[in-house]
Amino acid sequence: MRQPTDTNTASQPDPVSHPRFARYYERASSGDDGETRFMLPLRREVAGLARGLVLEVGAGNGLNFAYYDPARVERVEATEPDATMLGYARERAASAPAPIHLTQATAERLPFADETFDSAVATLVFCSVGDPLRGLREARRVLKPGGALLLVEHVRSRNPILGAIQTVATPLTRRLIGNCHWNRDTAQTVSDAGFTIEQRRDLSWSLMPFVVIHAVK
Repeated sequence: MRQPTDTNTASQPDPVSHPRFARYYERASSGDDGETRFMLPLRREVAGLARGLVLEVGAGNGLNFAYYDPARVERVEATEPDATMLGYARERAASAPAPIHLTQATAERLPFADETFDSAVATLVFCSVGDPLRGLREARRVLKPGGALLLVEHVRSRNPILGAIQTVATPLTRRLIGNCHWNRDTAQTVSDAGFTIEQRRDLSWSLMPFVVIHAVK
């Protein structure tokens, strides 16, 4: 069995550590719960569209790794700042169909050169990034011209009442769910970072709006 390569970047500032949430998420994602049933087809969709040299931002516990097509993907450079999540990701990377290289890094400081990647993938990431605009600008920096951003996120509701409830709940979700913000308009942030959104699909799950975005640099 091929073993993933692994890099720990000690120079990364702003350490991220949510071990309780990471352990909970690993247990939840290993079962047959609603998140798994809802997210699995979306993970398969966005990872399946990736090609060439791929960046995965915020790989978490590595749930996307199984869906990268080795006929389309040369290698996946997967970043994750949380050490506990990274441990789970290492296990899944070892059996992934495409080569996976793991790096402990934040979205805001990607340790890659400009215009390196053909595709960038992120699923349920920018809800919890400390500075999502900076993180998306970093993703754009390291993408080649015409490179694709493939994104799945839960976002602020367009319903003003539900949106207000999400804002009220966000201080609690930040503390309990790994800095998760329920009230972010990530699609707008993608545009603000300089991407051109070519496709957007709005979905809902358990009263939580989701967005699937295909954007290009």
